[in-house]
Amino acid sequence: MPTIRHASLADLDAIAAVEMACFPAAEAATKEGLHARLEVYPDFFWLLTEDGQGGDIISFINGFATDSPDLTDDMYEDATLHDPHGAWQMIFGVDTAPQYQHQGHAGTVMRQVIADASAAGRRGLVLTCKEPLIGFYAQFGFLDEGVSDSTHGNVTWHQMRLTF
Repeated sequence: MPTIRHASLADLDAIAAVEMACFPAAEAATKEGLHARLEVYPDFFWLLTEDGQGGDIISFINGFATDSPDLTDDMYEDATLHDPHGAWQMIFGVDTAPQYQHQGHAGTVMRQVIADASAAGRRGLVLTCKEPLIGFYAQFGFLDEGVSDSTHGNVTWHQMRLTF
């Protein structure tokens, strides 16, 4: 039975493999970048795994907390910008291993991240996505704030916000 847990450095290789399978190279977090994130905020990685601790990663979401209300490109690269008491939960990636896509797994993890951010007293969550995914995030209550200033991966991103 799939379970959601937080990550550790031991999950790095599996997380990096799913990340590389989900995003083009220009958009994917590097293994080194993921390592830096895991060192600073492992509890801000939510992993849906096959059989708990040792199971394959089905889907995961990662990001950090900050008082900044907007997601900026430097946040992807600088893990030290994380503030565990920050007002906003940023989401850097929503990844589902290709063999598990379109089965509702990302939604399962997203509902947990939303619940955890609310329970932590955050003001809400912020993410960026490509235009075809606006409707997916809207079903969780995220509102499209328009085209983001982000140039990450040299593509156009929309900033989405869910305010509690």
